[in-house]
Amino acid sequence: MTHATTDTLKIALAQLNPVVGDLAGNAAKLHRTRAEAALKGADLVVYSELFITGYPPEDLVRKPAFGDAARATVEALAPETGDGGPGVMVGTIWPEDGKLYNSIALLDGGRVEALRHKVDLPNYGVFDEKRVFDQGPMPGPVNFRGVRIGVPICEDIWKDEVCECLQETGSELLIVPNGSPFDWPKPEMRINVAVARVTETRLPLVYLNQVGGQDELVFDGASFVLNADRQLVAQLPAWEEALEAVAFRRIPGGWAGEIGLRAPLEAGESAAYHACVLGLRDYVEKNSFPGVVLGLSGGIDSALCAALATDAIGPGRVRCVMLPYRFTSSASLADAAACAEALGVRLDIVPIAEPVEGFGRALAKVLAGSEPGITEENIQSRVRGTTLMAISNKFGAMVLTTGNKSEMSVGYATLYGDMNGGFNPIKDLYKMEVYRLARWRNAHVPKGGKGPSGVVIPENILTKAPTAELRENQTDQDSLPPYEVLDDILACLVEKEMALADIVARGHAPETVKKVERLLYLAEYKRRQAAPGVKISARNFGRDRRYPITNKFREEIGPRTLLSKRAAPSREAPRTMHPRRDGDDAF
Repeated sequence: MTHATTDTLKIALAQLNPVVGDLAGNAAKLHRTRAEAALKGADLVVYSELFITGYPPEDLVRKPAFGDAARATVEALAPETGDGGPGVMVGTIWPEDGKLYNSIALLDGGRVEALRHKVDLPNYGVFDEKRVFDQGPMPGPVNFRGVRIGVPICEDIWKDEVCECLQETGSELLIVPNGSPFDWPKPEMRINVAVARVTETRLPLVYLNQVGGQDELVFDGASFVLNADRQLVAQLPAWEEALEAVAFRRIPGGWAGEIGLRAPLEAGESAAYHACVLGLRDYVEKNSFPGVVLGLSGGIDSALCAALATDAIGPGRVRCVMLPYRFTSSASLADAAACAEALGVRLDIVPIAEPVEGFGRALAKVLAGSEPGITEENIQSRVRGTTLMAISNKFGAMVLTTGNKSEMSVGYATLYGDMNGGFNPIKDLYKMEVYRLARWRNAHVPKGGKGPSGVVIPENILTKAPTAELRENQTDQDSLPPYEVLDDILACLVEKEMALADIVARGHAPETVKKVERLLYLAEYKRRQAAPGVKISARNFGRDRRYPITNKFREEIGPRTLLSKRAAPSREAPRTMHPRRDGDDAF
């Protein structure tokens, strides 16, 4: 293959799904896609931030053997670029002189031609890079076959200093390798930041993001290319791997990319549903589970989880279990059966009367003289959790837990009962969002989804009053405000950290706001023991919002105030959405 002249440059964007710690597997993926890019006539193939190690590797990078192995992997790949084919720009950790960097290596001509280290190490939300990496120096451009390329890494473009330095030191275009996790407002924020840097530097910009799930994070890809005039010349799809080559030509005053693929992007419920599917699929596949098992109650949360699992890994790998007790209605039995049939998944029915009543007999003396209540209700939930775990232990399928963000916010969930499980695909969805995603799924099949088309969540599940069915004629609203009210208050407290007076000013009763705040604080100990789950909001529990379990602070409702600048509220508007149980903190 002949190299590009200094007047043309074809850049291939390798939007791929690396696996954390799989150095050999990630290198093999690079080898394969470089060969594919060569067939497209690419001069340079760009890979995402920390592609060799997978992103984010977290404290794995603190293990010296891992850093040495990552560097050795890159150095072993370099000779491949001596074949006259495309150069490679790839993210990796780079140990050097007692320091450890988040770096981009340029491989060309059979060697490591250049290295650039990340300058702006994020240390907020899901990011903790200041603790594990050393800051790189302000960079200049790398010279690739006569073209001076600036390589700001991910967070380096969220402020103007690094790109300004690259422009002032002679960069002709910018390539930005990213590991940018998805959340609701993120896609629009990314494009706005990129447009700002292009406007300031007057340079074209290639934004390359990874795709795939890693524990609680999910990466949407959605890589793009902007010309210096801010024109969108390429938009890669979200939620799937892609390899797209963009041809650049020198024009008077700089470089310009030719119009290429401009894929439409999912938004709203569609984007959230795709995120939950991809996050669940990669958690199952990358951790080598043969399938999943979940309790299918006839309610909306478990129905949506069953649909997500079916779309993620196919109906043959999803096992649903209905666990009826004497409070389970015939309608719930029918709804669960109808949902399982619509999805094409296996449904087992395991009545729990004997073990529940066995616990009652075993505890009779200990509990003598007390009135039946929450304790007895929670035994039902814990028997269900134990049953699902037994099936998991026997057959290897991972238990999915099905509690939504509203439930986890106010503690409406039972430890060692319905909270049992290895992963929760709807952990970051408020109740009303659960309903919206369920309705979206009934009207659409996600791209790459392995489930059937048509209505998969029966209408009766969508319209009946939510209930845990742990006592006669129970509904969630016996102990909780209407979910529209609860979810708005929670979004204000969790996403926005709003003052209580400001929440009351939205039209909520002061006593309701105070009670929701109280439950939110009291349930922290449960959230610490909850399964991981897909993060789709700007402020999920665990990675983004870290509160102490022991916490005596309670805010008084005083005069309405402006949001404190120190609260660092998210840029997302409060969402409207629902909760569940251990009852000791009943509303």
